[in-house]
Amino acid sequence: MTVGAVAYALTAPGQTAVVSVFVDPMVAELGIGRETVAAAYLIGTLAGAAGMPLVGRALDRFGARAVLLATAGLFGAVLIGMAAAAEVVGLTAGFVGIRFAGQGALTLTATTVVAYHVTHRLGAAVGIVSAAGTAGISLAPLLMERVVSTHGPSTGWFVQGVAVWAVLVPLALLGLPRRPPRAVRPEPGVASGAALGTILRTPAFWVLTAGVGALSLIVTALTFHQIDVLGERGLTSVEAAATFLPQTVAGLAATLLVGVALDRISAKPVMLGSMVMVVVALLSAGYLHPGWGAIGYGLAVGVAGNAFRTVEAAVLPRWFGTAQIGAARGVVHAVAVGASALGPLLLALGRASSDSYRPVLFGLCALPAVLAVVIVVVREPGRA
Repeated sequence: MTVGAVAYALTAPGQTAVVSVFVDPMVAELGIGRETVAAAYLIGTLAGAAGMPLVGRALDRFGARAVLLATAGLFGAVLIGMAAAAEVVGLTAGFVGIRFAGQGALTLTATTVVAYHVTHRLGAAVGIVSAAGTAGISLAPLLMERVVSTHGPSTGWFVQGVAVWAVLVPLALLGLPRRPPRAVRPEPGVASGAALGTILRTPAFWVLTAGVGALSLIVTALTFHQIDVLGERGLTSVEAAATFLPQTVAGLAATLLVGVALDRISAKPVMLGSMVMVVVALLSAGYLHPGWGAIGYGLAVGVAGNAFRTVEAAVLPRWFGTAQIGAARGVVHAVAVGASALGPLLLALGRASSDSYRPVLFGLCALPAVLAVVIVVVREPGRA
């Protein structure tokens, strides 16, 4: 679990929260517009998403040790290369690399390694790893803001690249076995060692994937535009940024509690609860008032996103075993990363077509509402 938690935390340089620290300094240093940086980031995220199924297959074939080593090597190199980016093409290529290797491949590897090596109380283990990793990611923007403000963005990228190499390479060599572990059997009711084709023909897999995609789209959109969205409701930029604190605390608590609960109960109640909470978050963003309303919004966003991600990491091995879990999770992560790229754009376009965020926020409620109905109808694998 230690390897997974540390690797998860070190996905931070590829996450939107940390990249946002570099946006304004890069705009000033490179002499390009904010829209250009946003477009480069969109391209990088979508291109990175396309490679996730390949990473998942590599995990199943070569094991987490080899994939973690390769990912750490690539991620560190790209981060160091970002320090030398001097124009839009180089910046876009760098975004492709950090979104593929950091937000995508490293996140997938960090959470899948738990499924490979933990056979009892997997839900609790996933919850602990995700919570520890999320805590590390939440602290990274504060640290990098100080580095970037003092030494500039190039130094910030370089320091992160060296840190990834210095921590992850020895961690992979010393913390993981050379050979992939023996595949874990799924629950009764599903063929042992389910092949990828069998998994992809299972309706519950696509319901779970759609839920991860919808949460990724909505939560990323709200996070990316949070200052402006909440500013429309009368919050200052400081008050809007402060909602990240209850969001982080709620997310950590939800991750731990959901992980423990999933060892005892069906995934359906948690999935439905996540859908309800994301609707609460969307409606709150459009109608809240400063004060307790803003705190409630942060709590809803934190619970919605983190609870469903924990479900995905914990129940796929339970449903289908681990023989093809990397390939299956690669598909899920491709959808999640792609959705995270589209979410901010959809919210921005919705705002541009109206004089308020309210219409697009209300419209986005249709996604979790429909999914809630489907979750109720579709049967979990291995359950009557």
